[in-house]
Amino acid sequence: MSDTLFRLRLLIRGRVQGVGFRWFVFHEARRLGLGGYVRNRGDGGVEVEAEGPEDALNSLEDVCRGGPPAASVERLERLERAPLSGAPDTAFEIR
Repeated sequence: MSDTLFRLRLLIRGRVQGVGFRWFVFHEARRLGLGGYVRNRGDGGVEVEAEGPEDALNSLEDVCRGGPPAASVERLERLERAPLSGAPDTAFEIR
């Protein structure tokens, strides 16, 4: 596993609000040791921004494609992935 850190932004659309999606992402990100946040967007989607090792970010992206049982993900867009410098932020929050 590499020590290189990355930042990832996901925009998730479909039936993703009011179904426990943020809570689901929060617990997965914490389990994976990632920093960042998850929040509802005004357009009905959910935004995730996370930072950490590439393999953990890829795992988070994979679980976001399915979401919790009540969700229906129609589209997931991966926007940014740039290396970070410095110590990783391991705090993940729901906004």
